[in-house]
Amino acid sequence: MAKVKTTFFCQNCGSQYAKWQGQCTSCKAWNTIAEEVIQKPEKSDWKTPTSTTKRTSKPLLINDIDTSQEARLNLQDSEFNRVLGGGMVHGSLTLLGGEPGIGKSTLLLQIALKLQYKTLYVSGEESQKQIKMRAERINPSSNNCYILTETKTQNIFKQIEALEPDIVIIDSIQTLHSDFIESSAGSISQIKECTTELIKFAKETATPVLLIGHITKDGHIAGPKILEHMVDTVLQFEGDRNHVFRILRANKNRFGSTNELGIYEMQGSGLREVSNPSEILISEKDGELSGNAVAATLEGLRPLMIEVQALVSTAVYGTPQRSATGFNAKRLNMLLAVLEKRAGFRLGAKDVFLNITGGITVDDPAIDLAVVAAILSSNEDVALESNYCFAAEVGLSGEIRPVQRVEQRILEAEKLGFSTIFVSKYNKIGLKNTGIKIQLISKIEDLVGFLV
Repeated sequence: MAKVKTTFFCQNCGSQYAKWQGQCTSCKAWNTIAEEVIQKPEKSDWKTPTSTTKRTSKPLLINDIDTSQEARLNLQDSEFNRVLGGGMVHGSLTLLGGEPGIGKSTLLLQIALKLQYKTLYVSGEESQKQIKMRAERINPSSNNCYILTETKTQNIFKQIEALEPDIVIIDSIQTLHSDFIESSAGSISQIKECTTELIKFAKETATPVLLIGHITKDGHIAGPKILEHMVDTVLQFEGDRNHVFRILRANKNRFGSTNELGIYEMQGSGLREVSNPSEILISEKDGELSGNAVAATLEGLRPLMIEVQALVSTAVYGTPQRSATGFNAKRLNMLLAVLEKRAGFRLGAKDVFLNITGGITVDDPAIDLAVVAAILSSNEDVALESNYCFAAEVGLSGEIRPVQRVEQRILEAEKLGFSTIFVSKYNKIGLKNTGIKIQLISKIEDLVGFLV
C-alpha cells in the first residue's frame, strides 16, 4: 500500500508548504493555502500507453539536427493557423483560455469537425449527445472526429492507445483527475499531475494536444501559474458577449510570434473567420458625423483600420468625466493634457467619452493621432472627411512621433479607398506613385490647422 501524504498548496500561485500558514510568501496572498492529499504510487503501478515505445535520448550536435521533416498540421482554420505561427507543431501542448461562454469549446469542436486527421475530442463537461447537438449546428457531417466523455486520465490513455488519433482535444484540463493523486479534480496537484501525463504522452508520440483552461474572475487561467510554463503555447480567446467579434491572441508561443491576431465573428452556425476585419470594424454611415476618425493600426503582421469615436460635451456635474472603452484611460488623460497645454483647447471642464468600435481593445500608440482628431472633431462639432485616416504617436510636448511599419499601414489605407493619411514627417517612407496622399505633420498644431 502506498504511503498517503498530505501537503499544503497555495491556491493562487501553486507554491507548496510543509504546514499551513496564513500568508503565501511567494505571491503575498492571504488565506489561500489549503491542505491536499497526495498519494504517490508504487513504481510498478505506473504505466502509460507509450511506455513500451520510449526511446533513450542521445545528445546530438545542434548542426546535425534535421528539422526539414517537421511539417506543421494544417488546422483548416486560417486565423488559428496564423496565431500558432503557421499550424500546429507535432508533439506540442496548446492551452486555450477565455471567459465562460465566449466560444472556446465551439472553436475547438469546429476545428475538430473540419480536420482531415483522426481527432479525439475528450469532454469532461458535456455528454456525447450534447456535443452532437452542437456539432449538427456547426458541421452536420464528419468522418474523422471521435467524441469521448471521460475525466480519468488512465481511461483516456487507454482509449487513445486503441484509437491512435492524430490530434487530441481536452475540454477542459480542470475536469481531469488521475488515480495517482487523491485530491479532487481542479486542485493544484491534480492539474499539475494531469498536465504532466499529457506532456509525456505528447512528446513521446509526437501527437499534438489542445487543452481548454478555465479562467478566474481576474481573467487569469485558473490553477497554478506553472501550468502556463509547462505548455508550449498559451492562447487567449476574448471578446464581449454583447458583440459578435471574438479575438484570438497568443500570450506565449514557443514555435512562433506572440504578436499575431485572429478575428472571428460569432454566428448561429459557429464562428466565422474574418479575413478582412478592416471592412467590418469601420461602420457604414449615411452622412458625415463629428467625433469619428479612422486609425491605421497593426496587430502582429496584420494591418487593421479601426474607427475611433469621441464625444466631448459640457460637464453637467462639478467633476468632468473621462471614460474610455477599448483604449487606455490614462493615455486618454495624457492626450487631453497635451491638447490643453500645446494646442490651447480648454477641455478641463468638459466630459470626454472615447470608444473603439467593434468591441476590440487596442494598445498600439499609433492610434494617438486618430484619438486626438476625433476629440477635436467632437469639440468643434466639425465632421472629418470620411476618407481621412491617421497613423502616428503623440508625444508629451505635442510632437508627432513616427511609428513602425508605416508603409504597411499606408498600403492598407490605400486598398480600402482612403484618399489621405496623416503620418509623422519623421517617418522614412520609400513608397512612390501611391494612389493615396501622404500628409506629413510634425506638431499637433499642424493637425489642428488641417482639421479645424
